[in-house]
Amino acid sequence: RINYWAIFAIARDIVNQLPAHDAAQILDRLRDTAESVNAGGAMFAHDLTGRIFQRLIADRKYLATFYTRPESAALLARLAVAKLNGIDWADAAAIGKLRVADFTCGTGALLSAVYEQFAGRHERAGGDSASLHKAMMEDALYGCDVMPSAIHISGATLSGIQPGVGFDLSRLYAMPYGRQADGSIQIGSLELLRSSSVMTLFNMNDPARRTGSRGEETASQVPVEFPDESFDLVIMNPPFTSNTKHRDADGNILNAAFAAFGASIADQDDMATRLIRLASGSHYHGHAGLGSAFASIANKKVRPGGVVALVLPFTAINGAAWAKFRELIATQYADATIVSIASTGRDMAFSSDTGIAECLIIARKLKPEEKPRMRAEFVSLAYRPAGFAEAREFSRGVATDAELNRLEDGPYGGAPIYCGGELVGEALDAPIANHATGWGAARISDAALAQVAHSLFEGKLWLPAAPETPELPIARLSEVGQRGLDSQMVISAAHNAPFTKHPPSPTATYPALWNHNARNETRMVCAPDSQLRVRRGMGPISNEIWATASRAHISRGFRFTAQPLSVAFTDKVSLGGRAWPNVKFEDRRFDYAFTIWGNTTLGLLCYWWHSSRQQAGRGDITVSGMDNLPTLDLRALTDAQLATAQEIFDEFRELDLQPAYLADADPNRALLDRRVVCDMLGFDDAVYEGVRMLAAKWRAEPSV
Repeated sequence: RINYWAIFAIARDIVNQLPAHDAAQILDRLRDTAESVNAGGAMFAHDLTGRIFQRLIADRKYLATFYTRPESAALLARLAVAKLNGIDWADAAAIGKLRVADFTCGTGALLSAVYEQFAGRHERAGGDSASLHKAMMEDALYGCDVMPSAIHISGATLSGIQPGVGFDLSRLYAMPYGRQADGSIQIGSLELLRSSSVMTLFNMNDPARRTGSRGEETASQVPVEFPDESFDLVIMNPPFTSNTKHRDADGNILNAAFAAFGASIADQDDMATRLIRLASGSHYHGHAGLGSAFASIANKKVRPGGVVALVLPFTAINGAAWAKFRELIATQYADATIVSIASTGRDMAFSSDTGIAECLIIARKLKPEEKPRMRAEFVSLAYRPAGFAEAREFSRGVATDAELNRLEDGPYGGAPIYCGGELVGEALDAPIANHATGWGAARISDAALAQVAHSLFEGKLWLPAAPETPELPIARLSEVGQRGLDSQMVISAAHNAPFTKHPPSPTATYPALWNHNARNETRMVCAPDSQLRVRRGMGPISNEIWATASRAHISRGFRFTAQPLSVAFTDKVSLGGRAWPNVKFEDRRFDYAFTIWGNTTLGLLCYWWHSSRQQAGRGDITVSGMDNLPTLDLRALTDAQLATAQEIFDEFRELDLQPAYLADADPNRALLDRRVVCDMLGFDDAVYEGVRMLAAKWRAEPSV
């Protein structure tokens, strides 16, 4: 009467394969383990099941299925449900009419968290949460995934919230993925980029993807409607895989986003092509990865006045490829809350088993009569909530906009967030209109540092505890100079590049500064580490590219914990490589001023503010993103200041600098700060002392 086949068929098959003399010992150990786990309490069953399931996925690196930790899911769900306006939580019928979707539901952590929020609010309003269950399962909660076994776990988890209440159907669907029996190509929930009606799978014939080795052997496709603008809440932790990364070294993979389930190269190509076609006109960007495509689906499906709640890579906040997504949030949403973790290591993420920083973005879609506010609440947590109680307290501590200090208010910090008397983060109200350059006010433990960096970008040197705010000319790099080419345009045959790269030579015709080597980068003057040779027949193109060579180079992939320089100088003009794109100025005197500025505390702060802080102790800026790097406006310097800059450069060219994160303790960095701040820019000792305080604050940042 109950179809347990999906749960027990694989287990039975495994037991049948066990050697007879080992079976009893193995099953005894499994029984003991199960009893031990059960003794811990049933409330942890979903966490355990989800974690184990994620570890067992063979194609995990291609599906990018990182399990949302239960406490993170609880935090996201609390913040999202709090933005649902006009809900009578005492009315079970009204709650049952809400529509919630997770189009990458996995094992159901986010849907379960939302259900628990609905049930909890209904109980606090005097209702019985059991009365919600049938409507929740049959009408309210929609979940999709490409793995049927994940859908089974989601169904088991959600139905287990009220195991004594029956229901007739659920809205959990396995989505077709890859080459289908009729020869067509499907790409799972991504089909919703263009369609509101998709075919979902009841069972799969492929042994690698179905949930049992025998039983129903025919795939049954069922059409399901997901109408646009029909969901009150879309909540997701989508896969982050990018389909534009270089060939996978282990598996010879070209299309990483579609390499799961043993897809052939032809199938991968067809799936990638289908995504490009379906995503045309959306907010998807290939370099941003599938996360941006699913964000577009969320926007497409949520109703005006509804809420989107997403777990995204931290690059969504300031990565160049995510600019269209940021524009979407800024112009079509309100009440945005952006949560990040100002910590290091794996604690930077809200998901399990990933070392990249993540963020939570929760926002309400504008109604037709509303206008965008172009601001958001940025919450930087000191650490990830370690349990449900902390998740509850963290969400309570997120202040309302009226209580927040603004980014423009000066270096006075943000609104503190406490948990049991412990300071666990700060919240800051900041503008999000400048979507092209990114939103810097995230993953920062000391909000005053963000306020100083913002004022710098606005041309003001507003230092902590300083009585005055002197002007300081700042411009985007593209306004001052011309940054060099991406290294692929220099040496990649796929881009018809004219050069090949070789070991360095003191007599090289075309020298290049290519790679990072911290031991060779302790001084501002660096020797080229490569030479380039012209491919046959590509002389004219090589001349055009060589014309972009220069002496100043900007660090890309700057490891604050190991590397001292954000700007390097080569005595001879050189092309920039993968780690050191070059920048060319019309006035050669600018080379010296730019180099010393970039390696002061203020220059390091500008780099850090503009960079993607997705990895611990490292800041990344794409080559195209360097155009918007805030830097000293060299055009505003007098001839005397430019002469002083060259004197300072000559003084420091033989001096070693310590890794950037030691900016407050490095005597040579301190001397460089004094020479630039006081002798070149003309500020007094009070400003210099403020800059040194800034160095200590910057060094204390976990992302540094």
